[in-house]
This record gives sequence, C-alpha cells and structure tokens, in this order.
Amino acid sequence: MNKCILSAFCFFFSFVLFAQNGIPQNAGARGAAMGNASLTFTDINSIFTNQAGLGYLENLSFTVYGERRFLVADGLNSFLFGVAYPHKSIGTIGLSVHYFGYGNYNEQKIGLSYARKLFKRMSIGAQFNYIGTRFGDAYYGTAHSFTFEVGILTKVTKHFHLAAHVFSPARIELPSGDNLPSIFKLGAAYIPSDKVRITAEIEKDLENPFNGRFGIEYHPIDILFVRAGVSTTPLLASFGLGLNMKGLKIDVATSYHMVLGVTPSISVSYVVSDPKAGKPDVD
Repeated sequence: MNKCILSAFCFFFSFVLFAQNGIPQNAGARGAAMGNASLTFTDINSIFTNQAGLGYLENLSFTVYGERRFLVADGLNSFLFGVAYPHKSIGTIGLSVHYFGYGNYNEQKIGLSYARKLFKRMSIGAQFNYIGTRFGDAYYGTAHSFTFEVGILTKVTKHFHLAAHVFSPARIELPSGDNLPSIFKLGAAYIPSDKVRITAEIEKDLENPFNGRFGIEYHPIDILFVRAGVSTTPLLASFGLGLNMKGLKIDVATSYHMVLGVTPSISVSYVVSDPKAGKPDVD
C-alpha cells in the first residue's frame, strides 16, 4: 500500500510540477548551488543550459551529475552526462544525455551540440535534442519528440558578461497533445575580482510567469569554491561547495523548497590536460 501511495505521489509531481519534458536542467551542481543562474558559464556545465559557453573550452571535458529531488527514494531523480571536444578549426562538439524519473514514468533527452567563437569575446551555440517519454509498460508505450535550442554569450569586458538562450522556439506538439514549453532566458555575470562571481538571469516560459535567478560564487583559496543562490518560481534557496584539483572537479549542492524540502546533488567533472586547473573562470 505504501509503495502504491509513493508511486502515485511521484507520478503526480512528475506531471504537474516537475516533469522535465526536455527542459534544460541545472548546469551541474555548480549551477544548482547558484540558483541555476548559469547562462554565462564557460565550462563543461554549460552543455546543459547554454551551449554557447562551450565555445570557450580549450580542452576535452567530461561531467556527470545526479540529484535526488526532495529526497524521494524512487521517483524524482535526475542523472546527466556531458562530454565536449573543442577543435581549433571547427569549434566545439558536444554530447549530453539526461534521464529523469522512475520505473513507471521516465524521460530521456539526448542532445548533440555545437559551439563556436565568432569573435574573441563572443560565441554562439546550438543543440539538437531527441526527447523520449515512457509511460508505464506496454499499455502506454513510449513517445518521441525532437526539438532544438540556441544560445549566445558575449564577454563585454573582463568583468561583465551577457548571455541569452532559447529552448524550443518553435512550438513542438507532444504525442499527448501538449506542447513542449518555449523558454527564453537572459543572463548576466559581474566578476569584480578573481575571487567573486555574481550571476543573475530571468526566464520566461510562454505559458508561465517570469522566473528570476541569482547566484554568487566565492573563491577563497586555490582549490575551494563556496556558492549560494536563489530562484523565484518555484521559490528555492541553494548552497554548495566545489573542489578543483588539477582538472578533477567535484561540486556538491543542496537546494531547499519551503514545502517539499531538500534536493541534494553532486557533479564530478574532468578536464583533460587542463593547464589552468585551480583557476576560476574570469576571462
């Protein structure tokens, strides 16, 4: 009986509140800790939220990310994997994979991305997405959809960056009859020093209110990052830490919803032969 109640609970919240439908996920635990105000990131985490950031990668990079939403044991988990390879002549090519859900309801998203610098301080990126949604067993089957997303990032100065991103600008109808959400984002970062990064962004879904996000990242010593953030719709507060050890990066985060509780998450990333390991992203 308890298992049935838990399954119904998971199903309800998956559909009504937290079903992904391919929506861009947190930019790893780094983004989750900063309220996901992450449009201006230029590390491997940008593969999940604004592919234009991949245009600034200099080395082959990998990342894996997982979260257990509201500590539900079986139902609202997300797992992500991303890899990006920068080539001096052709730009950066990336692959991302996202799984969300549980046995009787789950979503899979596979994205092929490309990013390139247009100028020294401006890059563009795009991603083509396959989205699969599985309902129950044979009775419901699996639905398939395709969409795309595009972004731009400009480093106006060393201390001020701007970015914009749109997910599924064309209205894509799902097999259920619903539409994939079209989501538009505008973000900025202020980097007053090598130790501090302040980010903010606004998000607008055509069918929902504006969502505001704010984050701050503090870099007190070479290997340590301390982060905090907030988002407004739904209202979430977040906090996290990051360790950067010669290309191996471990980030942990926790976000808190006043009604539903805590969501812990973790990322492990690796930058191959990174000569700048241990330094923050400030350029």
